[in-house]
Amino acid sequence: MAEETVIYGKAGCPYTQRALSDYGDRAKYYDVKSDSEKLAEMLKLSGGVRRVPVIVEGEKVTIGYGGA
Repeated sequence: MAEETVIYGKAGCPYTQRALSDYGDRAKYYDVKSDSEKLAEMLKLSGGVRRVPVIVEGEKVTIGYGGA
């Protein structure tokens, strides 16, 4: 079974939209602007970096998105 992919982002962010488009149904999405719990989770994973999207694939954490 493949590891779960999670994208933390915010509505209106073109990089978040591109990541969501490229990952499609393979990723679970959380809008950190409307969910303070998920924002705290994202900040913990990103080492306090407030940049979206943050993409988590298993143990790998990627901050930002430039394309597949």
